[in-house]
Amino acid sequence: MTTSDRAPLRISINPSSSTRRLDGAWWPQSRDLQAEGADLIDNFPSNIGRPARLLFSPPDWDTEPDRPSPRRIKARRGLVKVGSFPEDDTHLMTVILSSRERLELLVIPSGTDAATARTLMEEATDERNILSAAGLLATATARRAGGREGAAESTWENEGGTRRQVS
Repeated sequence: MTTSDRAPLRISINPSSSTRRLDGAWWPQSRDLQAEGADLIDNFPSNIGRPARLLFSPPDWDTEPDRPSPRRIKARRGLVKVGSFPEDDTHLMTVILSSRERLELLVIPSGTDAATARTLMEEATDERNILSAAGLLATATARRAGGREGAAESTWENEGGTRRQVS
């Protein structure tokens, strides 16, 4: 995918609250860590800060058995260090800003349909969200598999701690 073929950066960030697990969501256009990481670095909202380091979840990205994941991403803004934990399956991109602030972003799989991606972005930035990135993706997968209409979803009531059926 060439630079001219790319859509604008698909990101939603709300770093103002410390009560939720996620600061936002990012919907990359492919599974190419170099290309998508460079796009994130170069087009990250300047009012939020400047990415100085990225920590990624390996299952979100295509890797080749004979070629390890990159340690740096070359972007127009310069080289940015990247890292991961080998067994990490959190579906997170941790963006460490030059101010040393950490932002936790849900990585929405590139093949996700637009309606689901929009919903995930809204949920990830919602002040009431208590789910992890992996939890949000699992919930979205379950919704798609079961369909929303006519399927009963089990949810926890806010009052009383009992399960109720919602259709």
